[in-house]
Amino acid sequence: MKLISATANPHKYKEMKQIMAGKVEILPRPSEIPEVIEDAPDLLGNACLKAQAVVKATGMPAIADDTGLEVEALNGEPGVLSARYAGPDAQSEDNIQKLLGELSNVTVDKRGAQFRTVIVVLWPDKTYVTAEGIVSGKIALSPRGNLGFGYDSIFLPSEVAGRTFGEISDSEKNKISHRSRALTEISRVLLSIS
Repeated sequence: MKLISATANPHKYKEMKQIMAGKVEILPRPSEIPEVIEDAPDLLGNACLKAQAVVKATGMPAIADDTGLEVEALNGEPGVLSARYAGPDAQSEDNIQKLLGELSNVTVDKRGAQFRTVIVVLWPDKTYVTAEGIVSGKIALSPRGNLGFGYDSIFLPSEVAGRTFGEISDSEKNKISHRSRALTEISRVLLSIS
C-alpha cells in the first residue's frame, strides 16, 4: 500500500517513514501542494484538512496527522495551537519560551502533560480511518538536548527516566512516542482492511 504524506515537516516525514517501514510505503508530499491552513477546532479536523488537500491534488490516498502538546496546568493548552502557540509565524524556540513562561511559577510535580497525535488515512472515495496515540510525561524546567524537534527538548516522557525527547535517539523515541503509537495503530487498521 502506498500513501502520500500530507506533512510538509521533514522531521515528521522522517519519523513516519521510519515507523511505517516494512508495513506501508509513505511517499513525500509533492512540493507544489500549498501549505494548508489549519483552522479546525481540534486535531482530527486539522488532520482531515491536510489529507483532503493532498487527495484533491494527487488523486491518491493520503496520510495526515496533527499533534498537540496538552499541559495540565494550562487546561490542555497549547493543544491544537501547539505549532502556533507564540503566534502564526512562531518558531519552535518561540513556542517553548512562551510555554516555559506560562509555567514559570509551576513546580515540576505539577507540570503533567501529554503529547497527542491523531492520524487520518483518506482515500479518494472519501472513506477514511483514524487512530490516536498518546504519551504522558512532564514539562522540564528548561530545554535539554538537541535531538528531535518542536517541544521535544522540554518534554520528559514517563517511560524514559529523567531525559527529554530531545536527549534520546530516534530509535528510542520511535518506540514510545505519540506519533509512533498512532502510526502503529493505523498500520494495524490498514493491514486488517487490505
